[in-house]
Amino acid sequence: MGLQRRHVLIAAGALPLGAHAHHGWSSFEADRPLYLEGTARKVRWQNPHAELELELPAALRLPSDLAQRSVPAQTAPVDGRALLSKTVLPTRKDRVWEVELAPLTRMQAWQVPEIKQGTAVSVVGFGLRDEKGEAVLRAEYLFVDGKAYGLRSSPA
Repeated sequence: MGLQRRHVLIAAGALPLGAHAHHGWSSFEADRPLYLEGTARKVRWQNPHAELELELPAALRLPSDLAQRSVPAQTAPVDGRALLSKTVLPTRKDRVWEVELAPLTRMQAWQVPEIKQGTAVSVVGFGLRDEKGEAVLRAEYLFVDGKAYGLRSSPA
C-alpha cells in the first residue's frame, strides 16, 4: 500500500520534537498567520502536545483557495475566515520547520487521525516573534483529507 497523502492545515505554532522548551502563546506572532506545507519527516504523538518536523518543498506557494476554506467553530473565539484571509508565506527560507499541534486530549476531541511519517501536511499558524531563532510554527487549524480541525480549543 502506498503512502496515503493527507493535507493538513495547521495554524498556530510548533516546537522541535522535544529538543526545546515549550513556548507559550506570547512567544508567537499572533498578528501574522503563516502557511506551510510539506511532508512530515518526524512525528511525536504525545503530550504535552503532538509535534511534527515538516520538510517544505523548494517552491512553497500560497494556495489560491486558502481564504475560502471552511473552518469549524471552536470554544475559543477565533475568527478563522479572517485568519485564513490574511495568511502569508514565511519570509525565512528554512526548508524544515517544527510544528506544534495541540495536546492529545484536544486532538482526540476533534477526532484527528494520527499523523504518520511521510504524510503530506499543510499548516496555517504562527511563527515565533524572533525570526532569527528556530523555525517553529504553532498550529491554529489543521486540515486532514479536506476536513478542518481547530487546535486552539475544543469543538464548539
